[in-house]
Formats: sequence, structure tokens, C-alpha cells
Amino acid sequence: MFRFTCFIRSLIFMIVMVVATVIWAPISMLFAFLPYNQRYYVTSRWNVFIIWAAKVICGIHYERRGWENFPDEPAILLAKHQSAWETIFLLMATPRPLVFVFKKEITYIPFFGWAISLLRMIPIDRSKGKDAFAQVVTHGKKRLADGQWIIMFPEGTRIAVGKKGTYKGGGARLAVETNTQVVPIALNSGECWPKNSFIKKPGTVTVSVGKPISSEGKTAPELMLEVEQWIEAEMRVISPRVYQE
Repeated sequence: MFRFTCFIRSLIFMIVMVVATVIWAPISMLFAFLPYNQRYYVTSRWNVFIIWAAKVICGIHYERRGWENFPDEPAILLAKHQSAWETIFLLMATPRPLVFVFKKEITYIPFFGWAISLLRMIPIDRSKGKDAFAQVVTHGKKRLADGQWIIMFPEGTRIAVGKKGTYKGGGARLAVETNTQVVPIALNSGECWPKNSFIKKPGTVTVSVGKPISSEGKTAPELMLEVEQWIEAEMRVISPRVYQE
């Protein structure tokens, strides 16, 4: 019965999300003439609504820890990635506008891709290898200078609950090359919104923000190791049951 209820709730939520996207994307485009911060605010109202809908329809609540650790200066956020939930939540919840580094194919998605194209994200062509990272550095410096924060998922893809992916060094390399501090983020969204699962489960997602880690005088591997150690240790704090199984 519980699984059937979750299925019905998930179905309703999916319908609501699709309808909201189809409606909000054209509305966002109408505000394309606004200054960037205002345009970002308008566009991110979709994120606010979706997180609210996930709470009301699917029972997915959230808890924030360590929000005071966000610095009032340029930063690169390196976060655990378990679900689509955090890509929606973090964009609307962080104190400064976020810049996501993502594969350019996402901008081709009808409605959603069109709306995200209005924001100063960094779409990359992964097939270009080193040239792709050079593009990230070039655009990243501009975005950081504009007062935005860059967010990357060092594991590269969504990782199943209780698992650890390979932490890739792109975010740390960017931090070292731009002399920017990094902020590690641990979260357990996959417990409610599992990877590749239509079914959403009720519960509370904990988003825990660590203290900024300086990149000064460190190599990218050294910096990434610090980030990895903090995130994986914090995962065992916010999801103790998962890591005891």
C-alpha cells in the first residue's frame, strides 16, 4: 500500500513538474531584458515551486546545516550528487547566484533547456577534452569576478545512496587556477529521490555545508582529497543508518 501511495504521489508530482516547466519557461523568457540578478530571481521561482511541490505532494522535506559557512566572497561549491533534487534546490537556496558546469546537450531540452540558457551557466562539450576545461577556466574567472558562485559535482554523475564515486579533480583544478576557496557540501537526497527512479519517497533531505577550504599553496589533488574526506565523513553523520547497513 505504501509503494502504491508513493507511485500515485510521484505521478501527480511529475505531471505538476512538467506543466510548471511548460508554463514557466516562456514566462522566464519574457523577463530576459532584466538585469542578471533579477532575471536569475525570476527564473529560479520555478525551483522554489518544484521544491515546494515535492514537499506537499511527495512529502520530501529538507533540513539545512552549516549555512553560516557560506563565505561572502567568491567560492566554488563542490557537492555530493545523488539526485536531481539538489540541482533544483541549491540553485534557489544559496545566498549568491549559482553557475552550473554541465554538458551543453542539456540546453537542447525543450522548455527547461531554453530557460536555463537565460542564465550564465557554463555548458561544455566534453568531447573537446582539455579545450573544454580551458573554457571552464575562462568563463569561470568571469563568473567569479561577477560575484557568482560556481558549483560542480566532483563525482561527475549521480551516485547511489551509500556509495562513493570517483572524485574527479576538475573543480579543484579550477579553484587552484583561479585561487578560489572551495565549499564542500554533503547531502542525502537519494534517500527520498533515488537515482533513475520514478518513485519519490517521503522523508527529510539533509544538506550540510562545510567550512571553506583554501586552495592557496595546494595542488589540485591535495585540495580534492580534503574535499572528498570531508564530504564522505559528513555523509556518515547525516545518513548513519545507510552506512551501518
